Amino acid sequence: MQQARSDFGFPKPLRLLTAAHYRAVFSGTQIRAAHPHLLILARPNGLDHPRLGLVMAKKHVRNATDRNRIKRVARETFRLRQHQLPPVDAIVLARPGAGELDGAALHKLLDKLWRKLARRAEDELKRGAQ
Repeated sequence: MQQARSDFGFPKPLRLLTAAHYRAVFSGTQIRAAHPHLLILARPNGLDHPRLGLVMAKKHVRNATDRNRIKRVARETFRLRQHQLPPVDAIVLARPGAGELDGAALHKLLDKLWRKLARRAEDELKRGAQ
């Protein structure tokens, strides 16, 4: 018997897939959640769900396994929080030193940044509705 799929997947509609999607976020950033090791840029997307993009520059995180680990944790934390996030396009960027964080610290940091982003996005959406 096959199990039913949960609503916590990460299908294509939840991803930023094209260069135009990334460009729109970089040029129209309205919401930021920052930390010395990671940065999340976001803008409202007009859809009914959030979408995620990832940018892990080799310049900031030299080791490929570290880049992949950061991306994996970012996807996982987004996937688990997607129902608490407003409809925004968000890009997670690695900054220097992100590769030195262990898994637990990375999870904790990303959870904190997602909460901060959700709070700021709600404030931005309220301000825009006035």
